[in-house]
Amino acid sequence: MKTIRVYFVIFAAVVGFVLSAVSLAQTSGGQAQNQKTESPVKPTVLIRDPNNSNVASTTPSSTAFADAAAKNVEFRDQLAWTFGGKQQRGWYLYDLLLRETLRTPSTTATSDFAAALSTWQDARGLGSNGILDENSFMAIVSYWQGNRLKDRTPATAEQLVTAPSSEFYDPERDAELRQVERGTYEAYKRMLAAAIADPSLKLDHDGAQLAPTEQFFKIISAHRSREYQEKLRRESPNAGSAGLAMNSPHFTGRALDIYVGGDPVDTRDSNRAIQVNTPVYQWLVRNAERFGFRPYFYEPWHWEYVK
Repeated sequence: MKTIRVYFVIFAAVVGFVLSAVSLAQTSGGQAQNQKTESPVKPTVLIRDPNNSNVASTTPSSTAFADAAAKNVEFRDQLAWTFGGKQQRGWYLYDLLLRETLRTPSTTATSDFAAALSTWQDARGLGSNGILDENSFMAIVSYWQGNRLKDRTPATAEQLVTAPSSEFYDPERDAELRQVERGTYEAYKRMLAAAIADPSLKLDHDGAQLAPTEQFFKIISAHRSREYQEKLRRESPNAGSAGLAMNSPHFTGRALDIYVGGDPVDTRDSNRAIQVNTPVYQWLVRNAERFGFRPYFYEPWHWEYVK
């Protein structure tokens, strides 16, 4: 009887061992099956082949515009292009304008910037490689220029108001050179009030007026008559067409040169590099359009009222 009990215990142990082994095998098999369903392939996005905008291809999203970003780093400082009859190099002076145009917060050296540019290019039939080469940059320049004041009809005396000397960079400027088209002046005052109310700019002010010691945001030049422009041209024959335009928007009284830093109206790259990095200029790029003003990209101080 004792022997039978021993055999029974041994039999139960063996059965238990077998059942445990079967259960473990099933569990391991399930895990292996689950692992096999996971794909090792990274997600992809649809982009167009940089060499053929009509051919679509798939590229891992993390590297889609890495090559374009690297090329943009190079072109930012080295791209050769021509404007106003002068050879230009790089587009680094227009970083913020470019980002605002493409509606991206990303810096120009990033893949995200290249992706935003690709979308802009594609919408205009320029391909979509995300590279800001000469062709694409000049297309953006044309877009900027197209947003400027189109009607260059000279202002009449009835359309002009004379702004107080305290609102000018040069408070001794003659009264005839302190005239501004009425709607433009009202828009400038609204924009100035918003700038004064922005604590990040730290503008010295007395109420809604800039303090006499504050230079930023003051008007350098507004309405200029054809006669005055011709006088400037005679006195400065080497100033070039960019500085002394034959059909200047200043004739309309709707163009304002606003002090944003540096030498007020010097187009040298070294001076413009100072101007485009001031808080006032950057504020204007981000906010001026709300008040009807658009920039002349080449001159950081020049803004035109287009409404």
